[in-house]
Amino acid sequence: MPPTPLTVVHGHRGCAGPFPANTLPAFLHAASIGCHWLEMDVVVTGDGHVLVSHEPWMDPESCRDPEGRPLTAEAGRALNIFTMPLAEVQRFRCIATDAPDAGGSATAVIPKPTLAEVVGAVKAAARARGSTWVPGFNIEIKSDPRHYGTFQPPPARFAELVLAELAALHITGHCLVQSFDTEVLEILHVREPALPLALLTENAEGAEANLGRLTFTPAYYGPAHRHIDDALPGRLRAQRIGLLAWTVNEEAEMRRLIRLGVDGLITDHPAVALALALLADPQ
Repeated sequence: MPPTPLTVVHGHRGCAGPFPANTLPAFLHAASIGCHWLEMDVVVTGDGHVLVSHEPWMDPESCRDPEGRPLTAEAGRALNIFTMPLAEVQRFRCIATDAPDAGGSATAVIPKPTLAEVVGAVKAAARARGSTWVPGFNIEIKSDPRHYGTFQPPPARFAELVLAELAALHITGHCLVQSFDTEVLEILHVREPALPLALLTENAEGAEANLGRLTFTPAYYGPAHRHIDDALPGRLRAQRIGLLAWTVNEEAEMRRLIRLGVDGLITDHPAVALALALLADPQ
């Protein structure tokens, strides 16, 4: 197991800088360099599979059709994953938006994986290296009240499917679940009280207002990194709430947040963050 610094690193969608985001190559690379957590997004297919995908449709910036051709914005939005069986979804191809030549060209057949496929591949790669250590799984439920019943199941059903998958994969005790949707977090808390949950936010309303929208205290608060000031880590620590910063890609900002003592950095560039976090660890 790699050394763990005070600030741990969450590979955003695996390693979304040079690799197609939310795909097996991205997750396997992040795990191979010792990333502490693998962060990923999940949606639901038409036949009930928990699929790793940032959007519940085919995003034209990161997806190509089965022949490798680009999609228009209109065509991509019309490809509603919640109405498509898994076999159809996995005919489409994922590309690396930052570096298309790094294993993510339109000619490469890299499909959206299921959560089960990600966990299985990461565990198999660890065994192949002769290791029993695997990263933690940070699973973001992409739930949006505007999409209930159209691009996703209702939040209770979404939570039920994710919890069942975590149990089937035996990772309930080796993961955390995060979401912007307070409704799905409330349901998860009731059904699995011991499961670490994180409230994600993008607004500038502050921790007190955002956390006040929950009836319970989550394990983590995850604001956009630009909303983290010098005082926030200490205020949250006094409430026994961890602080996750997203999505931190600039080295100077990584250094600032590590210096403040945030609990986790969610980044597209985990190798950079890992080096900085270990360098800053006083132990």
